[in-house]
Amino acid sequence: MGNRVKVPMSQRELGFTLMEVLVTLTILGWIVVILFGAFRLSLSAWDRGETIKEEYQKVRVLSELLSRQIRSAFPYRVQTEKAEGDYLAFEGKSQALKFVSSLPMKRNRSEGFVCTFYQFEENGEGGRLVFYEQRVLRQGFFEEELKREKADVLMEGISRLSFEYYQEEDSSKNQREEWLKEWDGKERKELPKAIKLNLSLKKKGGETSFSLLLPISAHQFEPIRVSPVMRRVLPRGVQ
Repeated sequence: MGNRVKVPMSQRELGFTLMEVLVTLTILGWIVVILFGAFRLSLSAWDRGETIKEEYQKVRVLSELLSRQIRSAFPYRVQTEKAEGDYLAFEGKSQALKFVSSLPMKRNRSEGFVCTFYQFEENGEGGRLVFYEQRVLRQGFFEEELKREKADVLMEGISRLSFEYYQEEDSSKNQREEWLKEWDGKERKELPKAIKLNLSLKKKGGETSFSLLLPISAHQFEPIRVSPVMRRVLPRGVQ
Protein backbone atom coordinates (compact mmCIF):
# COMPACT_ATOMS: atom_id res chain seq x y z
CA MET A 1 0.00 0.00 0.00
CA GLY A 2 1.24 3.43 -0.82
CA ASN A 3 1.85 6.16 1.72
CA ARG A 4 -1.02 8.64 2.19
CA VAL A 5 -0.18 12.26 1.64
CA LYS A 6 -1.38 14.60 4.45
CA VAL A 7 -2.94 17.75 3.11
CA PRO A 8 -2.40 20.79 5.40
CA MET A 9 -5.64 22.28 6.89
CA SER A 10 -6.67 25.71 5.73
CA GLN A 11 -6.79 28.71 8.07
CA ARG A 12 -10.64 28.59 8.15
CA GLU A 13 -10.67 24.97 9.26
CA LEU A 14 -8.29 25.70 12.14
CA GLY A 15 -10.76 28.06 13.99
CA PHE A 16 -13.27 30.95 13.89
CA THR A 17 -12.51 34.16 12.16
CA LEU A 18 -12.52 37.45 14.05
CA MET A 19 -15.76 38.47 12.36
CA GLU A 20 -17.52 35.28 13.49
CA VAL A 21 -16.36 35.84 17.07
CA LEU A 22 -17.70 39.41 17.06
CA VAL A 23 -21.06 38.32 15.65
CA THR A 24 -21.34 35.55 18.23
CA LEU A 25 -20.52 37.90 21.10
CA THR A 26 -23.04 40.44 19.81
CA ILE A 27 -25.80 37.82 19.67
CA LEU A 28 -24.93 36.61 23.18
CA GLY A 29 -24.98 40.20 24.42
CA TRP A 30 -28.46 40.78 23.01
CA ILE A 31 -29.69 37.53 24.57
CA VAL A 32 -28.34 38.62 27.98
CA VAL A 33 -30.00 42.05 27.62
CA ILE A 34 -33.36 40.48 26.69
CA LEU A 35 -33.18 37.98 29.57
CA PHE A 36 -32.22 40.70 32.05
CA GLY A 37 -35.06 42.93 30.80
CA ALA A 38 -37.57 40.11 31.17
CA PHE A 39 -36.30 39.35 34.68
CA ARG A 40 -36.48 43.02 35.63
CA LEU A 41 -40.00 43.32 34.23
CA SER A 42 -41.11 40.21 36.14
CA LEU A 43 -39.57 41.53 39.35
CA SER A 44 -41.28 44.91 38.89
CA ALA A 45 -44.64 43.23 38.25
CA TRP A 46 -44.22 41.05 41.35
CA ASP A 47 -43.31 44.13 43.42
CA ARG A 48 -46.39 45.99 42.18
CA GLY A 49 -48.55 42.97 42.91
CA GLU A 50 -47.26 42.75 46.47
CA THR A 51 -47.83 46.50 46.98
CA ILE A 52 -51.41 46.28 45.70
CA LYS A 53 -52.01 43.19 47.85
CA GLU A 54 -50.75 45.04 50.92
CA GLU A 55 -52.95 48.06 50.13
CA TYR A 56 -56.03 45.91 49.71
CA GLN A 57 -55.24 44.15 52.98
CA LYS A 58 -55.04 47.47 54.83
CA VAL A 59 -58.30 48.69 53.29
CA ARG A 60 -60.03 45.38 54.09
CA VAL A 61 -59.03 45.58 57.75
CA LEU A 62 -60.11 49.24 57.92
CA SER A 63 -63.42 48.38 56.25
CA GLU A 64 -64.15 45.63 58.78
CA LEU A 65 -63.38 47.89 61.75
CA LEU A 66 -65.45 50.83 60.52
CA SER A 67 -68.29 48.69 59.22
CA ARG A 68 -68.88 46.96 62.55
CA GLN A 69 -68.84 50.18 64.55
CA ILE A 70 -70.82 52.34 62.12
CA ARG A 71 -73.38 49.57 61.62
CA SER A 72 -73.87 49.71 65.40
CA ALA A 73 -74.34 53.50 65.41
CA PHE A 74 -77.17 54.43 67.77
CA PRO A 75 -79.54 57.43 67.49
CA TYR A 76 -78.60 58.60 70.97
CA ARG A 77 -80.38 61.69 72.30
CA VAL A 78 -78.26 64.01 74.41
CA GLN A 79 -80.14 65.56 77.28
CA THR A 80 -79.43 69.24 77.76
CA GLU A 81 -80.79 72.07 79.87
CA LYS A 82 -80.35 74.63 77.10
CA ALA A 83 -83.25 76.30 75.32
CA GLU A 84 -82.95 74.20 72.17
CA GLY A 85 -83.64 71.03 74.16
CA ASP A 86 -82.40 67.51 73.52
CA TYR A 87 -80.66 66.65 70.26
CA LEU A 88 -79.43 63.66 68.29
CA ALA A 89 -75.72 62.91 68.86
CA PHE A 90 -74.42 62.77 65.30
CA GLU A 91 -72.12 65.20 63.54
CA GLY A 92 -70.88 64.30 60.06
CA LYS A 93 -68.50 66.46 58.06
CA SER A 94 -66.40 65.93 54.95
CA GLN A 95 -63.26 64.85 56.82
CA ALA A 96 -64.59 64.11 60.30
CA LEU A 97 -67.32 61.99 61.83
CA LYS A 98 -68.63 61.95 65.39
CA PHE A 99 -71.38 59.63 66.63
CA VAL A 100 -72.47 57.25 69.39
CA SER A 101 -72.08 53.50 68.90
CA SER A 102 -73.09 50.50 70.96
CA LEU A 103 -69.91 48.68 69.87
CA PRO A 104 -66.56 49.93 71.20
CA MET A 105 -63.60 49.45 68.88
CA LYS A 106 -61.17 48.89 71.73
CA ARG A 107 -61.55 45.42 73.18
CA ASN A 108 -60.54 46.45 76.68
CA ARG A 109 -63.63 48.61 77.06
CA SER A 110 -66.64 47.26 78.88
CA GLU A 111 -70.07 47.06 77.27
CA GLY A 112 -72.07 50.24 76.84
CA PHE A 113 -72.37 53.23 74.55
CA VAL A 114 -69.20 54.94 73.36
CA CYS A 115 -68.72 58.28 71.68
CA THR A 116 -66.49 57.80 68.61
CA PHE A 117 -64.75 60.47 66.57
CA TYR A 118 -62.97 59.79 63.25
CA GLN A 119 -60.79 62.54 61.81
CA PHE A 120 -58.50 62.88 58.79
CA GLU A 121 -55.24 64.68 59.55
CA GLU A 122 -53.07 65.96 56.71
CA ASN A 123 -49.30 66.41 56.81
CA GLY A 124 -46.45 66.78 54.34
CA GLU A 125 -45.69 63.07 53.97
CA GLY A 126 -49.29 61.90 53.64
CA GLY A 127 -52.37 62.07 55.80
CA ARG A 128 -53.71 59.61 58.33
CA LEU A 129 -57.06 58.61 59.77
CA VAL A 130 -57.24 58.78 63.58
CA PHE A 131 -60.02 58.02 66.00
CA TYR A 132 -60.97 58.93 69.56
CA GLU A 133 -63.26 56.87 71.75
CA GLN A 134 -64.71 57.50 75.19
CA ARG A 135 -67.51 56.09 77.30
CA VAL A 136 -70.84 57.87 77.37
CA LEU A 137 -70.99 58.76 81.05
CA ARG A 138 -71.36 62.51 81.56
CA GLN A 139 -74.28 64.63 80.43
CA GLY A 140 -72.29 66.97 78.14
CA PHE A 141 -69.99 64.32 76.68
CA PHE A 142 -70.80 65.17 73.05
CA GLU A 143 -69.67 68.78 73.42
CA GLU A 144 -66.36 67.96 75.14
CA GLU A 145 -63.13 68.63 73.29
CA LEU A 146 -61.25 65.38 72.78
CA LYS A 147 -57.63 65.13 73.87
CA ARG A 148 -55.15 64.55 71.03
CA GLU A 149 -52.89 62.36 73.17
CA LYS A 150 -55.71 59.83 73.41
CA ALA A 151 -56.01 59.45 69.64
CA ASP A 152 -55.22 56.15 67.90
CA VAL A 153 -54.10 55.82 64.28
CA LEU A 154 -56.29 53.65 62.04
CA MET A 155 -54.39 54.11 58.76
CA GLU A 156 -51.46 56.13 57.43
CA GLY A 157 -50.25 57.00 53.94
CA ILE A 158 -53.58 58.51 52.87
CA SER A 159 -53.42 61.25 50.26
CA ARG A 160 -57.15 62.07 50.19
CA LEU A 161 -60.14 61.14 52.34
CA SER A 162 -63.78 62.23 52.52
CA PHE A 163 -67.04 61.08 54.10
CA GLU A 164 -70.44 61.24 52.36
CA TYR A 165 -73.88 60.71 53.89
CA TYR A 166 -76.81 59.06 52.14
CA GLN A 167 -80.13 60.86 52.08
CA GLU A 168 -83.05 58.80 50.80
CA GLU A 169 -85.90 60.23 48.78
CA ASP A 170 -88.87 61.47 50.79
CA SER A 171 -91.65 63.34 49.01
CA SER A 172 -93.28 64.38 52.29
CA LYS A 173 -90.12 66.29 53.23
CA ASN A 174 -89.51 67.45 49.65
CA GLN A 175 -86.09 65.82 49.60
CA ARG A 176 -84.41 63.82 46.88
CA GLU A 177 -82.05 60.87 46.96
CA GLU A 178 -78.43 62.03 47.08
CA TRP A 179 -75.09 61.84 48.86
CA LEU A 180 -74.39 64.83 51.11
CA LYS A 181 -71.07 66.27 52.26
CA GLU A 182 -72.35 67.02 55.79
CA TRP A 183 -75.00 65.68 58.17
CA ASP A 184 -76.06 67.46 61.36
CA GLY A 185 -78.09 65.31 63.74
CA LYS A 186 -79.38 68.38 65.61
CA GLU A 187 -81.15 69.67 62.51
CA ARG A 188 -82.11 66.45 60.70
CA LYS A 189 -83.38 64.56 63.79
CA GLU A 190 -82.18 61.21 62.35
CA LEU A 191 -79.07 59.38 61.20
CA PRO A 192 -78.19 58.81 57.53
CA LYS A 193 -79.07 55.42 56.10
CA ALA A 194 -75.45 54.83 55.05
CA ILE A 195 -72.02 56.46 55.02
CA LYS A 196 -69.55 56.31 52.16
CA LEU A 197 -65.83 56.62 52.78
CA ASN A 198 -63.67 57.70 49.83
CA LEU A 199 -59.92 57.43 50.26
CA SER A 200 -56.82 57.43 48.08
CA LEU A 201 -53.54 55.83 49.14
CA LYS A 202 -50.15 57.09 48.00
CA LYS A 203 -47.97 54.72 46.04
CA LYS A 204 -45.00 54.90 43.69
CA GLY A 205 -46.03 56.66 40.52
CA GLY A 206 -49.57 57.58 41.54
CA GLU A 207 -52.51 56.79 43.78
CA THR A 208 -54.90 53.93 44.45
CA SER A 209 -58.50 54.95 45.20
CA PHE A 210 -61.15 53.03 47.15
CA SER A 211 -64.78 53.62 48.16
CA LEU A 212 -66.30 51.89 51.18
CA LEU A 213 -70.08 51.74 51.67
CA LEU A 214 -70.97 51.52 55.36
CA PRO A 215 -74.69 51.04 56.18
CA ILE A 216 -76.31 52.06 59.47
CA SER A 217 -78.83 49.67 60.97
CA ALA A 218 -80.73 52.03 63.32
CA HIS A 219 -81.01 55.46 61.72
CA GLN A 220 -83.98 56.94 63.56
CA PHE A 221 -84.78 57.40 67.23
CA GLU A 222 -87.96 55.59 68.21
CA PRO A 223 -89.03 55.88 71.85
CA ILE A 224 -90.16 52.64 73.42
CA ARG A 225 -93.68 52.88 74.76
CA VAL A 226 -94.57 50.44 77.54
CA SER A 227 -98.24 49.84 78.20
CA PRO A 228 -99.29 49.89 81.85
CA VAL A 229 -99.32 46.52 83.59
CA MET A 230 -102.77 45.24 84.47
CA ARG A 231 -102.93 43.97 88.02
CA ARG A 232 -105.61 41.57 89.01
CA VAL A 233 -107.11 42.39 92.39
CA LEU A 234 -108.62 39.47 94.23
CA PRO A 235 -111.44 39.89 96.74
CA ARG A 236 -110.52 39.69 100.37
CA GLY A 237 -110.29 36.19 101.66
CA VAL A 238 -109.58 34.75 98.22
CA GLN A 239 -106.06 33.49 97.68
